[in-house]
Amino acid sequence: MILIFGGAYQGKLDYALERFGLSDEDAYKCDYESVDMPEGKKIIYEIDKWILALIKSDINPAEPLETCIGNNPGAVVICNDISCGVVPVEPLMRKWREAVGRALAVLARASDETVRVFCGIPARIK
Repeated sequence: MILIFGGAYQGKLDYALERFGLSDEDAYKCDYESVDMPEGKKIIYEIDKWILALIKSDINPAEPLETCIGNNPGAVVICNDISCGVVPVEPLMRKWREAVGRALAVLARASDETVRVFCGIPARIK
């Protein structure tokens, strides 16, 4: 698995598509509503939104995240780093921010390679 993370709108998906010669059809975009995670996609992106969907459904993200890692060993996983900036006032948003930070740590440990994309520039950190 390869983890690509960084701030919103920094070029993470474009970088992954170009680097691996893939198209939009190879990618699965997570959303704030679905707790399902497909298998067999080469890119899974905006996983931070999936984590919020899990939290809103009262599901601890830890176990589903481990299942996702196990079911998608060759995938490129892309996550927005939401840990920077102002801490949200709403308890749900603080819980989400913490869960995404923990998920990034788990994903980074499990990944063969970890890349941070900032201003469209990839920096390999693992």
